[in-house]
Amino acid sequence: MKVSGYSGVVGRPAGALASAAALAALAALCACTVQPPDGSGGGDGKGNSPVHFELPHSPAPGTTSGQAPGGPSGRPSGAAAAPTPSVVETTPPHIVFTRGDTGTGVRELQARLRQAAWLFDGPTGTYDDLTAEAVKGFQGKRGLPRTGETDAVTWQRLRRMTHTPGKWELYLMGGQPAAAPDPRCLTGRVLCISKTSRTLRWMVDGQTVSTMSVRFGAQYTPTREGVFHIYWKSRHHVSTLYHSPMPYAMFFSGGQAVHYSYDFAARGYAGGSHGCVNVRDEAAVSALFAQVRDGDKVVVYW
Repeated sequence: MKVSGYSGVVGRPAGALASAAALAALAALCACTVQPPDGSGGGDGKGNSPVHFELPHSPAPGTTSGQAPGGPSGRPSGAAAAPTPSVVETTPPHIVFTRGDTGTGVRELQARLRQAAWLFDGPTGTYDDLTAEAVKGFQGKRGLPRTGETDAVTWQRLRRMTHTPGKWELYLMGGQPAAAPDPRCLTGRVLCISKTSRTLRWMVDGQTVSTMSVRFGAQYTPTREGVFHIYWKSRHHVSTLYHSPMPYAMFFSGGQAVHYSYDFAARGYAGGSHGCVNVRDEAAVSALFAQVRDGDKVVVYW
């Protein structure tokens, strides 16, 4: 049934339908709720407006008008924000050895630098300027910062390139501790010479006056072992057999003597003598020569 002036539902004016549609659109736009005209949702229905407006809430922090509560990313409201990346701080490598350090660790460093052909003196056990320059050269060759300090990165690289040095690489140029004196050295004036530790103790009545590193004869010209006595001293001696200088010579068995050796001073234990007891510290052997007398005992032992 269709009656003029009405559209859609029978008995409802077309204008009313249009008004209702407009109100619905306004409600959707303004986030409002629509109440029935008869006020059935408002108690007694007196004095109530057909439309109740709700003002939009202020946007949550971090959002803008028109955005979903979770923000542009669509993250649910209340979700924790992603942490801001922090600046990565670079920690300098740990310093293992540096100038002024001493000890067996420095000896190992120097021995390994010798193996890698960056150091030609020592090992001395003291991190000196020569050692620092050798470390700089090693670092620069491998693209590491040329600090002259042995940091953990430099130390690890050097260790990978070299082998663990043996005792006589660590003490190639002397400086090793002296062995305990032989019992025969505990009385009188004695040059107490240990082949095990390669050291000489100058002892008087059981007390050590001085110690020094020494070198012995090679395989086919060994230094004799036993108890001897100094029978001749010669300050500027030259060997008549080998025509080599033997300064501060103190003879104790045939042509064998304790004396200073230029070769020992230059090459360390890389070489050997023709049977004599070589000393590489000229100041030490000079002082010894001044104190030793003819007749003083010499003990050579293992």
